[in-house]
Amino acid sequence: MKSVLAGLGLSLALVSAAQAQFGGPSPVELSEARLTRMAPTMQVAGTVVSRSDAFLSAEVDGRLMEVADVGTRVEAGDVIARIEDTGLRLRAQELAAEINRAEARLRFLEAELTRFERLAATNLAAVSQIEQTRSERDVATSDLAVVRSRLSQVEDQLARTRITAPFPGVVAERVAQAGERVAVGARVVRLVNPDSLEVVARAPLNFYRYVKPGDELGMDVAGRELLGPVRTVVSVGDEARHVFELRLDVTESLPVGQTVRVTIPTADMREVLAVPRDALVLRGDGIAVFIVDADNTARRIRVTTGIGTGEWIEVSGPIQAGDKVVIRGNERLRPGQEVTVRG
Repeated sequence: MKSVLAGLGLSLALVSAAQAQFGGPSPVELSEARLTRMAPTMQVAGTVVSRSDAFLSAEVDGRLMEVADVGTRVEAGDVIARIEDTGLRLRAQELAAEINRAEARLRFLEAELTRFERLAATNLAAVSQIEQTRSERDVATSDLAVVRSRLSQVEDQLARTRITAPFPGVVAERVAQAGERVAVGARVVRLVNPDSLEVVARAPLNFYRYVKPGDELGMDVAGRELLGPVRTVVSVGDEARHVFELRLDVTESLPVGQTVRVTIPTADMREVLAVPRDALVLRGDGIAVFIVDADNTARRIRVTTGIGTGEWIEVSGPIQAGDKVVIRGNERLRPGQEVTVRG
């Protein structure tokens, strides 16, 4: 008798569980099938780069006195490195003294020329003497201009002993260290602006006509989906690599060198019927979606998928634009089951 009662209790429990699972309304969240324009896509590799990334070189010979540490943040015009300038400063002092001497001689010759011209008016000075003094005055004027030019050149070299930042950024690398002797053109530091970024990607030339400046393309950055406008497209390939280059603006703060995946179209846009990807139910007999009818019952229909963009994917089958599709709670739904809409 006890075994009969136990079996009856188990049967009642199973019936109750089945009613709870299949008999009661199931809470679901809905979206809507819609017509939209899509194109088939592919992903290509890209890299985050800085639009201001430069190696700063020495412009005069000399010994490095100091170099900014790696990681130093600088503004445009800040001194990053300094080269010894003792010899140039001494040369500038020497040229300044030569300028004083040349100016003194020029003043003397101008005064002499004025005096000879007054004497010539009373026939007390020879014309040849006046011409000679005028010639010497002109030569002294030229000599003074030459010395001033030499001083300007030395002052320019003195200014170039200070390597300054051409744009704001961060010192990313020190190629030369303080104490080393550098020649003209030798690299000293690498300066990178981490606030002016773009993504550089390369795609097959076959798809060049489907990408235009201003288009917004999707980018997968370490699992995050971002959108970036195409700034420029460079349609230049070569025999080794039949690819074109595209550059996308980046407003997010990303590390320079970060690898990204850029989604580009591979055909013209066309109008398709699309549903959210969450509406797809993948089972052994194929792909299906659940549509909620006016009487709040779920109807399962088989579909085939096509191209996708972001969270939306093309579907074809007995489904129309405006149909309510289940995007949450569709894992355990059964055809004909009653649902309650939440959210």
